[in-house]
Amino acid sequence: MNRFGRATSVALLATLSVATGAYAQKSYGPGVTDTEIKIGNIYAYSGPASAYGIIGKTEAAYFKMINEKGGINGRKIDFVTYDDAYSPPKTVEQARKLVESDNVLLVFNPLGTPPNTAIQKYLNDRKVPQLFVATGATKWNDPKRFPWTMGWQPSYQAEGQIYAQYVLKNKPNAKLAILYQNDDYGKDYLKGMLDGLGDKLKPHIVLTYEVTDPTIDSQMARLAASGADTFYNVTTPKFAAQAIKKAAELNWKPLHLLNSVSASVGATLKPAGFENSQGIISTAYLKDPTDPTWKDDAGYKNWLAFIDKHMPDADKTNALLVYGYTVSQTMVEVLRRCGDNLTRENVMRQAASLSDLSHDMLLPGIKINTSAERFAPINQERLQVFKGDRWELFGDLFTAANVSH
Repeated sequence: MNRFGRATSVALLATLSVATGAYAQKSYGPGVTDTEIKIGNIYAYSGPASAYGIIGKTEAAYFKMINEKGGINGRKIDFVTYDDAYSPPKTVEQARKLVESDNVLLVFNPLGTPPNTAIQKYLNDRKVPQLFVATGATKWNDPKRFPWTMGWQPSYQAEGQIYAQYVLKNKPNAKLAILYQNDDYGKDYLKGMLDGLGDKLKPHIVLTYEVTDPTIDSQMARLAASGADTFYNVTTPKFAAQAIKKAAELNWKPLHLLNSVSASVGATLKPAGFENSQGIISTAYLKDPTDPTWKDDAGYKNWLAFIDKHMPDADKTNALLVYGYTVSQTMVEVLRRCGDNLTRENVMRQAASLSDLSHDMLLPGIKINTSAERFAPINQERLQVFKGDRWELFGDLFTAANVSH
């Protein structure tokens, strides 16, 4: 502490004393003590979207690592995560449990568009942060109506527009077949594609599937029989792998555009068969762990060291491990910036004031930016094509418009 000379006035000392006392005041919301920060999470560890469960496990491992290093400003993270089987009624039940029984400070990165839609009003009515949700639906970027909900990954509509730009430039006369999941997630991707195409090109055939369907074989047979030469595949990993395999069985070889949520080598392309996945195009904002481009990259080395130590049995080709690691870094940074003011209000304030934040596994040039008016942290992506057993990036960095609900 600085020493003051004898000339320092008593009045100034008194003022400083008051200010210092106010500054040192700790403000805690639910789930916070001098030694702990309790945060909640809901993932599909079972059910049709269980491939995403590895994200929740990665987050648990990441916070365990943080705790082993001393926590955040001296506080350990108590990470409470529940399974909802990707069933919105179950999501509501688990969210109520987290808020009313577990008394968490916030709900972090809950999975899926329909599940998050089911709990959005509940969490906003109770002023509980629904932070960095694991879905790219545009509705999460709506701070006026839902000031307690924030997305993280690029929006599905913005991604759809990127694919539309690619089709119009490379196959302006395409016969476009579209398959999408019949919910808000699928409809968001569809809208992005249709908005991007405008009046220049109309889809040739559009089909849907339900998340409860056992297979999409019949839809794929109809799409292939339609004569379409371009396929926009808006599916989650289980169905994406089915679609890729079925297209190969039918000897249907369209230009294949695969939404990024299913672009994991380990979760989708390996089960589908690398031989069936050649030439598929998707987008990326995270470094692909199978890409040798990053073998000497410092950020990749940090991620790899984390996986080797804390998840040694995990499949390193699974890009969902990268997602879980990176979104956890954002959460930790927000909590770090909160200091001793760990209220729900300050959590949202810090989450909404991120500027040019970079992480280990974000692609070069991609930064996280938020504001009180913009709840869409990541709005940049690159195109990538699958060759051999990995993705290869190509083209320029796309910066999406500020698409909001």
